[in-house]
Amino acid sequence: MTTEPIRVDIVSDVVCPWCIIGYRQLLKASEATGIAVETYWHPFELNPDMVSEGENIREHIMRKYGSTADQSAQARKRLSDLGEELDFAFNWSDDSRIYNTFAAHQLIHWAGESGKAQDLKLALFDAYFSQGRDVSDVDVLIDVAGALDLNPGEARAVLADGRYADTVREKETFWTSRGVSGVPTMIFDAQQATSGAQGVDVFSKVLQHMAQQPRKVPAER
Repeated sequence: MTTEPIRVDIVSDVVCPWCIIGYRQLLKASEATGIAVETYWHPFELNPDMVSEGENIREHIMRKYGSTADQSAQARKRLSDLGEELDFAFNWSDDSRIYNTFAAHQLIHWAGESGKAQDLKLALFDAYFSQGRDVSDVDVLIDVAGALDLNPGEARAVLADGRYADTVREKETFWTSRGVSGVPTMIFDAQQATSGAQGVDVFSKVLQHMAQQPRKVPAER
């Protein structure tokens, strides 16, 4: 049985509620099994063609999935209940909006150069879901990055010149070309993948299984 942390590559989007839920479930599974994990985040855009001002989330869900207003409200209630169990606050309102996240992914990639990609990713989950902030807004992104002691001036320059735009697109293409069509998708030690927030019990079983397997080199870092 391996004593090294199990690498988990997580393909996700900042505005995906199931991504933060799945991540928190994974952490609970790690704690329950005593099997350490090492997580790496990769970009995916749920709404690559979203207009710059975003869209009301209730209207977006109803349009995209054909759900009724009541079904949309029930879905948000379920997410809120799951979040509460996992110590994460979803603070929805009638004015909650969903946004494009291409700029956010670029900044996360840049933060990775300082070893803070995960810190920024998690901070953006909190900014969006718990604080209701616009994570497509440059000033919001810079403020969140600055709170992590990342250089605000450099963050602004990164977004202004788009120096990581092509890199992020390449990473997105890498994962979609390998069959990732929904998030969260988690790849465990480059051997086994799961889709969605599977729950603590399922993730615990995956970790226990993977702990018995020989290690492999991941396809992408």
